Amino acid sequence: MLPQLPEEVLYLLLSYLDLRSLGRLSQVCKPIYHFVNRDAVWRKVAREFLNTGITRNGRDKYPQVRLKERVKIAQNWCNGCCKRAVPLKWKIKLMPWLQLDGDTLFLSQAAEITAHHLRHDSRRFEQNPHAVFRGHEGDVCHFAVTDSHLISGGSDGKILVHSRRSQVTAELSGHNQEVTCLDSRDGLIVSGSRDCTARIWTSATTFSRHTIPMYERVWSVAISPTLSSFVTGTACHENFSPLRIWDVERAECVCSLGSEFRRGAGVLDMVFESPFQLFTCGYDTFIRLWDLRLSQRKCVMEWEEPHDSALYCIQTDGNHMIASGSSYYGVVRLWDKRQTRCLQFFQLTSNQVSSPVYCLRFSSSHLYAALATALHALDFRHPPTPRRQTTHPHTHSS
Repeated sequence: MLPQLPEEVLYLLLSYLDLRSLGRLSQVCKPIYHFVNRDAVWRKVAREFLNTGITRNGRDKYPQVRLKERVKIAQNWCNGCCKRAVPLKWKIKLMPWLQLDGDTLFLSQAAEITAHHLRHDSRRFEQNPHAVFRGHEGDVCHFAVTDSHLISGGSDGKILVHSRRSQVTAELSGHNQEVTCLDSRDGLIVSGSRDCTARIWTSATTFSRHTIPMYERVWSVAISPTLSSFVTGTACHENFSPLRIWDVERAECVCSLGSEFRRGAGVLDMVFESPFQLFTCGYDTFIRLWDLRLSQRKCVMEWEEPHDSALYCIQTDGNHMIASGSSYYGVVRLWDKRQTRCLQFFQLTSNQVSSPVYCLRFSSSHLYAALATALHALDFRHPPTPRRQTTHPHTHSS
């Protein structure tokens, strides 16, 4: 009877079913199985899970992967079930940075940035890079990937604009100390430096449009999706908030965020989730969500790292999940925004070998974390099979 109902009626009926009920219904018959497998059926369920790729505004980040499959993988994210691997190691301790762009992972190692393919079928990491970006005289500190360019900032104070074919197309000079952070959107580049300045550039010119004195080291920057403003995170050693919003055209401070930061509570990473939602983290061990609307401009939620460790990096899935990287023992934590406590955590190094998680990135199925001497990968598609417990033949139960 069900297969004979109009499709719109079937969609309405199935919208009331949960994950388990949909799975059972799909076993009724082949027509129902094929109908239940449609993405439209799973969209509502997917919105309630972590990292299914359905953002809060309804955008699908991974349309090439069936939603039903993503919901299955999302259960592994929630339960912390994954296979661990270390696809790359290096001998010298570094402060690497990562970017994930579709099926390519970009990784900075000393003065180079390498691009590695991720196979679509297995998401297996290709150790041999298909492109190498060079040009800095010192270590690469930070970089950003756009549709057409890769922009890198180095300890030599330079910002290099590379084509996606790894050729340097422009060199932006102005900072006289290391470029600690940068962001780029639609030809706009904003950088921050140890020289206590932030600069606004365009990729079409080699000189900065504006230089803004910050009076202390700039640790992080993020350009608003509207391109009209950007946010800076500084070291918090002076008597003002480490978080400030700036107008791009006028290069003037629009407002400061928060007033209760303790001295030294520098902001190390930040990410816009929408034009009005900004996530930040740093030395004070908190992840904070800021509402940037004119009527608000305040912290509306916060999550505290339970072991009092500085938080070096964060990323969100655009819906319910936050991933953070801590300063000790390579700890990665997964957070559900609807809860205040950490959902899952993974310690990537031993107690004897400690390293911060300098940067992390994730897709629908994998999480990659860059530590001082290795790149770690967590695969949530196929969790490891539990080991079968065996009883020694000479052991007798009492």
